[in-house]
Amino acid sequence: MAFTIDSARGIFPNTLSADVVPATIARFNQLSVDDQLALIWFAYLEIGKTIAIASPGAAGMAVAESTLDQIRQMPFREQSQIMRDLAQRVDTPINRAYASWSMNIKLGFWYRLGEWMEEGSITPIPQGYKLSANAAAVLLAIQNLDSGQQITVLRNAVVDMGYDSKNAVRTAQPEVVPQAPSERTPVTIEGVTHPTILSYMDNLNANDFDALVQLFAPDGALQPPFKKPIVGQENLLRFFKEDCQDLRLIPERGVVDPTEDGYTQIKVTGRVQTPWFGANVGMNIAWRFLLDPQDQIFFVAIDLLASSKELLNLAR
Repeated sequence: MAFTIDSARGIFPNTLSADVVPATIARFNQLSVDDQLALIWFAYLEIGKTIAIASPGAAGMAVAESTLDQIRQMPFREQSQIMRDLAQRVDTPINRAYASWSMNIKLGFWYRLGEWMEEGSITPIPQGYKLSANAAAVLLAIQNLDSGQQITVLRNAVVDMGYDSKNAVRTAQPEVVPQAPSERTPVTIEGVTHPTILSYMDNLNANDFDALVQLFAPDGALQPPFKKPIVGQENLLRFFKEDCQDLRLIPERGVVDPTEDGYTQIKVTGRVQTPWFGANVGMNIAWRFLLDPQDQIFFVAIDLLASSKELLNLAR
């Protein structure tokens, strides 16, 4: 059979993704603006008790510093309105700037606001403020998620804020230099020795995105968790540079399943650590690869798994 991107999305159908994550995000999006902002703050405090959040690097935050300084110098009332505007996605200069930032810059922006709220230079949540019943239920749902799912919910909550026009130009964060080959520690995967898969993991860990995209077919695609596929090497390179710097992939085991017409299905499970959270916190991940007859990546789906037990589920 000739695979299409749509049909490739169905490989390894027994993989159980964490559907509770998009469901929780949908409930968050239905809250009032004030409840959304308060919930982010309460979740930040709660998760900070158990997850070490890394301070954003100065180089990576350079493009946001002028906006942050501008907000910090405003009266509290104006600061509150700025945050409401971000949550409501209205068209303002700050919201347009925010929409152009990469995921890491947006996370750093909210991290910095959280720090300043704690020290009192950014308007705090009013003393004695109580979440609505709906918001309290969403906060409880977040608290009941595992750590990898929690950070995914909070990341998605802030990434989608700001005014994103169709013609918005993304502001690339400073690119990191790929790790030298002599300094890399090659991954090993129980059950999988295919060089394309090992190179995918090694190149991403080394921030070697130019080499990484060459592993894909010209019309190859990658589907991030709960997102639509990203198709084509040019789009993939942009995605890796904007959203995948300094990730650490820790694949553990996998299974290889050759199919008709020379295609090969490979499923790998393991963990991913992000630069924003402590080394002991990772997301449980499955990578579902479909390689074409030339051993290039035609399609790979990245799934946030429902539970740690799914790391052992390699059913075809």
